[in-house]
Amino acid sequence: VHNTFHVSNLKKCHADEPLAVPLDGLHFDDKLQFVEKPVEIIDREVKRLKQSRIPLVKVRWNSKRGPEFTWEREDQFRKKYPHIFASTAST
Repeated sequence: VHNTFHVSNLKKCHADEPLAVPLDGLHFDDKLQFVEKPVEIIDREVKRLKQSRIPLVKVRWNSKRGPEFTWEREDQFRKKYPHIFASTAST
C-alpha cells in the first residue's frame, strides 16, 4: 500500500471567513517563522538546582498567537535583546 492518493479524491476548500487570520501586522523571517519582539520584562526568578542557580526573566511578547508570557534564561535573553535590559534599568 502506498501513501498516495488520486487527484479525484481532492475536494475544493471553502474558506471560513471568521476563522481566517489577518496577515497584516504579522512579520515573518526568511524561514517563514513568526518574528515576535519582546515588549517588557514582567518578573525575575532564580531557579535553584542542586549545584547551580539559573536566573530567569518573565517576558511579555507582542504575539498574536500562543502565550503572551514566557520564562526565558536571562543570560541568553540578554545577548539576544540587550535593549530590553537598558529600558528596564532606566525605569
